Amino acid sequence: MRKDLPPRYYLTHFHEFLSFFEGASATLLSDEAASFIERFNALDDDKQCIIVRAANRKYAIIDRTQFNYAEINTPQAQINSLIESGWFGDLTNASFNDIAGVLTKDAILTLLADYGSTQGLSSLTKPKLVTLLGNEIRANGWPSRFSIDNYLVCLFNDALRFLLFLYFGNTKSRLNQFSMRDLGVMRTRSDSVTDVARFESKSDTEAAWFYANHYTQIPFYHTETLLSLADSDFPSTEGVSAGFYKDQLLYALGLKLLDEDKQKGLNILRLADSDKGKEKWIRESYKLGCVDEVKSELEYIIDNPQSDTLLAFAEDFYARKYNKKRTSTVTDMLRNASRELSIDVSQNQQVERGVLAYYARQGIEGWRTENRLWRSLFGLTFWKQLYEEDTLVTEFDRRPLSLKQNNFYAKFETSIEALLSSLDTPEKLLFHIQKMATQHYGKVNSLFMWSSRLLAPIEALLRHGKLQSIHSLLRMMCKDFESLRDGFPDIMVYENGLRFEEIKAPGDQLRRNQLVSIQRLQQAGFEVAVTTVNWVRDPEQPYVVVDIETTGGNNSYNRITEIGMVKLIAGEEVARYQTLLNPQRRIPSNITRLTGISDEMVKDAPLFSEVANDIAEFTEDAVFVAHNVNFDYGFIKQEFARLEQSFRRPKMCTVREMRRTHPGLPSYSLANLTKHFYISMERHHRALSDAKAAAELLKLAFEKDDEVNDLAND
Repeated sequence: MRKDLPPRYYLTHFHEFLSFFEGASATLLSDEAASFIERFNALDDDKQCIIVRAANRKYAIIDRTQFNYAEINTPQAQINSLIESGWFGDLTNASFNDIAGVLTKDAILTLLADYGSTQGLSSLTKPKLVTLLGNEIRANGWPSRFSIDNYLVCLFNDALRFLLFLYFGNTKSRLNQFSMRDLGVMRTRSDSVTDVARFESKSDTEAAWFYANHYTQIPFYHTETLLSLADSDFPSTEGVSAGFYKDQLLYALGLKLLDEDKQKGLNILRLADSDKGKEKWIRESYKLGCVDEVKSELEYIIDNPQSDTLLAFAEDFYARKYNKKRTSTVTDMLRNASRELSIDVSQNQQVERGVLAYYARQGIEGWRTENRLWRSLFGLTFWKQLYEEDTLVTEFDRRPLSLKQNNFYAKFETSIEALLSSLDTPEKLLFHIQKMATQHYGKVNSLFMWSSRLLAPIEALLRHGKLQSIHSLLRMMCKDFESLRDGFPDIMVYENGLRFEEIKAPGDQLRRNQLVSIQRLQQAGFEVAVTTVNWVRDPEQPYVVVDIETTGGNNSYNRITEIGMVKLIAGEEVARYQTLLNPQRRIPSNITRLTGISDEMVKDAPLFSEVANDIAEFTEDAVFVAHNVNFDYGFIKQEFARLEQSFRRPKMCTVREMRRTHPGLPSYSLANLTKHFYISMERHHRALSDAKAAAELLKLAFEKDDEVNDLAND
């Protein structure tokens, strides 16, 4: 049911939005934006409502017939007045980016058909079609079949987009975020907002807007516009934020121009200060034979690295191209820090979980870590600096300015070093982490997601790791968070010492950010391995074959009445489990006829909540197997979800396994397969009986695999 909004709800939020520009950001307003605010405030409420309703649309083109809102008196007359005063215009004032927004690709092709054949155009992208349509309209006017009478262009759109950019700090966020906040869809950080400006000065703001605005338009620019932009005078930037948008545009523009005018593209990339801009310039220039110039640039980067990521690239590229080193750093990493594990093939969809389960069977402790361990440790350790001493410009910002600008250490060096000095034992650091987690649990942040299991790997790290190494890595993150915000190894294990492992399944590659993170962990004093997994049929891998009976087929409202499970290791049954369950609802008569399970039989049976722990323990570290596995797995997962618990296991389906190993059979239903292979069933549609039958099918599939492998090895 749709909830009615309060009268003039959007207008209220727009005034909240505009109030932001009365503070520190007032000095950053462009003349056009300041004029917009002044003119808007001079309008009466009805006209303001029209403007705000239009401002909340995704594109700058509106259909005036859709603006008959009850909260607005005589809306069409109000629109006519706004047209006369220059707020709206006809489509001759429209940008083709906005036209692309309101017209579908098929609609654009239909319009192009008025100018001639559209043969071969359907394969073009929408931006290219919009460019073609724009050329035709400029030359020949709008197609006769397109009625433009009801469409209007918001002539204030440029000013509005500038204000949105200044408020949100990006070109994508819209006014609907206020509604999302009110509805609880989006959580914000109003408690951490201070009245600070997002940019250094008015000129810096306008420079940032120049770069950000052009960046959003790049996909719609034709070659002439791209070349013209490349020849324009790029405004200078003062602050880190404006510099970010400059580098973003220069990289995108440079890439576009490489295909049109390679030298001009390289010249643009040369201006970029970003890591990827410098790397692209080096690679492309080297291909063109600029060997000496590239060498000088690499040597400068190595002597004066601006980031760990760029340094890793420069050292590797220099070694291979100028020192004739035959292998890359990635290859060396795989060679020198590699381990191999043979893991059961059933784990190929959850390889990290499979490795941890393998270690658990060997009595080795392990934790899933990836980026979450280090990002949560970093965030909780420096919570005060990040979310109390640093600033958020608006409540919708998630990342503190110092992380966006990658100058966290420079900004808080004294505070950071004092804190690390005070946390001089693992116990003190753990207490600090626990205190921060207790005080701030659930608060919005850009670093990690809260959960009940958040602290477990942190506690293990502090219990088994060296404090000096932990401090060292945290300090590295403070100094260059941008390079160390991701790419950390998948798992952490304790086996006669602490070790991090990056897990690679067959075909996986080690990425640059992973290489950087691994190198920094090693520099901090941690042992790190790159573990390559080979898929085998592991005889020690447990398989739990499951069957359930239910009150119906939909797990969103039907419930389980019986569960049966058989655990296999090395093809032998080692345990079984069966229980009726009280579904807390009536069992339909047709289900009773099918299964034999009646309301009377389950009235004193346990609830699922009473056996959930037993089921979780029985299936722990095992592959979940069933005949049509998604049915059984989905019901059990839903039951755990009702208890606000997660249930995740690797899955295997005996229907698919039998189709794979025994193709061509007339039917793969459980009943027909058991008849075909002479497998006895005590009672079809009773959980344990069906689970035992499915377990026999699983054995048959494995035996067939073994036969094929034996033949291949002969």
